[in-house]
Amino acid sequence: MTAGRTVSSCATTPFFFNGRAVTAHDVAFSFERVLAPQTRSPRTWVLARIQGADAFMQGRTGHVAGLRALSARTLEIELAEPFAPFLSMLGLPTAYVVPREEVERLGADFGRQAGGSGPFMLAEWKHNQHVRLAKNPNWRGPGPLSSGICYRIIPEDFTAMVAFEKGSLDILPDIMSSEYARYARDRAWRDCVQQAPGLNTYYLGLNCSRAPFADVRVRQALNCAIDRQTMLAAILDGRGQIARGPVPPLLRSGAAPSGYGYDPQRARALLAEAGYPDGFAMRIYQTADSENLDMCQAVQSYLQDVGIRASIVQLEWSTFLAAVADGEADAFWLSWWADYPDAENFLFPLFHSANLGAGGNRSRYRGAPFDRLIEQAVATRDPVRRGELYAQCEHMIAGQAPWVFFWHKDACSIHRPELQGYRAVPVSAMEKGIDWQRRPDPGAAGN
Repeated sequence: MTAGRTVSSCATTPFFFNGRAVTAHDVAFSFERVLAPQTRSPRTWVLARIQGADAFMQGRTGHVAGLRALSARTLEIELAEPFAPFLSMLGLPTAYVVPREEVERLGADFGRQAGGSGPFMLAEWKHNQHVRLAKNPNWRGPGPLSSGICYRIIPEDFTAMVAFEKGSLDILPDIMSSEYARYARDRAWRDCVQQAPGLNTYYLGLNCSRAPFADVRVRQALNCAIDRQTMLAAILDGRGQIARGPVPPLLRSGAAPSGYGYDPQRARALLAEAGYPDGFAMRIYQTADSENLDMCQAVQSYLQDVGIRASIVQLEWSTFLAAVADGEADAFWLSWWADYPDAENFLFPLFHSANLGAGGNRSRYRGAPFDRLIEQAVATRDPVRRGELYAQCEHMIAGQAPWVFFWHKDACSIHRPELQGYRAVPVSAMEKGIDWQRRPDPGAAGN
């Protein structure tokens, strides 16, 4: 995808849930609906790179200039500047296509009665209780094996686990860390546990905008001071891979950075070289969560061993995000999960200086060489060359260490033995649910 014109023509015709064929005009309408100020979408960033999107969002024009339906089955998209990952971003739910006549008929209620062109359609939505989907009678792909899907909303992990074991839930998409070992070792359940590499990175962000973390040697020292492998084994039962940089291995096309091994002696030497032979005091911000507290207390202990006196500040989620975005925290415990499967998603939003603070670069890292390199990478159409540039970007970030790179946590889910065909996918938006089938089995284990 370049800043010039890119034309896409649909080879097969999908149909909306109401029986009408999807057209290129629907795509243009759906994209403009997301960008329209009255929609108040928090996801305009997905489509904001289209030529004319800014003018449209500011109300200076009635249409997005870079969106053109050339015929019922041909759409032309022009970007304001080259951005190769754009095609990956079009797989996000933000870019899903909706029927104009239903949006106009239902108005504000469309969000509660939405329907598209996928294998399922919304049948019922009871807020804070469940979302129920039914088969789309006009779906043209392989037919779903299930008559529907019900997503129950259960905020408490323990309550969800009990419901699962009693048989009123077929899938637990995320196993509680405290229960993983029990399921994995139980003969009745272990074949139902699915574990796969996750598209995420867990990290301790360091505020690069002020001392002592403005000094790269201090940041590198923290990376050497913490035994992440022991923490991974003790707290998460080894369910993950140690991070050598910000990019998950599934998205990395080149060699990984060498990373940082556990080396407290090296950490002390780097601190002394940076002018902190006796360490310093710092505050680690985290959200009020028991697993996060376990992590940060372990970090606190390792830092104490090299002379760094860390205190832990626990905050409610929105307060935590605001404090971190404003640069109030010395350090903070967070994770980043892929929005779309491209290494750029773990580089440009998180470390480019244009995204400082709430934009994603919460460590407030500034590096002109990195900015230039990632800008070159995202403008490169050739995927092999782009992968090489991404690798250079990641090596640069690993060396600069704006984070303590912890791990990429595995995706761990469990399903009932009666459920056939279920598999976990790296990005939840990719799951269509057409392969699942619940077969009655009175003798199923776990009842």
